[in-house]
Amino acid sequence: MPQDFEAITEMNPLNNYLSSCRLCPRHCGVNRIKGEKGICGLGSGITLARALPHHGEEPPLSGTRGAGTLFLSSCNLRCRFCQNFQISHQSSGENLTPEELARRMMSLQDQGCHNIEAVTPTPQLPPLIDALQLAWEAGLNLPLVYNCGGYENPEVIRLLDGMVDIYLPDFKYGNEEDAFQCSGVRNYIPFALQSIQAMINQVGPGLDMDGDDVATRGMVIRHLILPGHIANSIQVLELIRDHLSLDIPLSLMSQYTPTALVKDDPFLGRRITRQEYDEVVNRALDMGFEQIFVQEVDDRNLCPDFNAPNPFQWTKETQ
Repeated sequence: MPQDFEAITEMNPLNNYLSSCRLCPRHCGVNRIKGEKGICGLGSGITLARALPHHGEEPPLSGTRGAGTLFLSSCNLRCRFCQNFQISHQSSGENLTPEELARRMMSLQDQGCHNIEAVTPTPQLPPLIDALQLAWEAGLNLPLVYNCGGYENPEVIRLLDGMVDIYLPDFKYGNEEDAFQCSGVRNYIPFALQSIQAMINQVGPGLDMDGDDVATRGMVIRHLILPGHIANSIQVLELIRDHLSLDIPLSLMSQYTPTALVKDDPFLGRRITRQEYDEVVNRALDMGFEQIFVQEVDDRNLCPDFNAPNPFQWTKETQ
């Protein structure tokens, strides 16, 4: 529970952002309270795709009992290659009240999860904070992980000071051309840099760990390496080095799996190669990054199926 819990519960200032939505840098300006919808396609309530202990996150987050992950539906980025397209593009899931979501959080705590991890929380932040307030009152005492795409409104991130324990932002793009072509957004880089700096100001650039090597506070920056876009990855590393901090742990992800939406794309229609992945990892080491989480490069289909009992039951692709 945040130290300034009483002050936070007096008023959720994020509710003021819904009447002319500016939760993310798109600034759609729609009145979501009255049912108007912007890019994310959401109203003012909560749509949850799945809540479960997730064992596939970085080791300090998953630990031995899993991250208590809330897969919230929709996304403000809408990347055309998204592996979670079932929930990020189709916005499928359950419509919940804050009271119902708070009970899901308490259930994850009862299952022994190490934290509560909100995935793509930005479009649903106001009711999510309402749910957290109720969960804190009911005895929730786990760290809150904010897993986002990096395209954030720094003003909104600053309002989360004292509520978020661990930030897990993506830094997807090191050049604006790729950001626009892949995600349809402009000015990705300045918004990512300003937002991540605001996160660093709150929790620091590293990770605080408990006696079981599970994170309790801090941040990790994720970067998904895209096939044929190695220059983009190196530009991301340079931006982090030059404008943020070499002390930030990096998670360099090889798990890119082409979806049906990009199967005919000359670059995005294939997997990355071991050579591409190693080139990015080696450049990160050469730049001076010391804490890097890495993945294997293999041929598994790593697109979760949120219609299945276990969305992360990885299998070999069939030809």
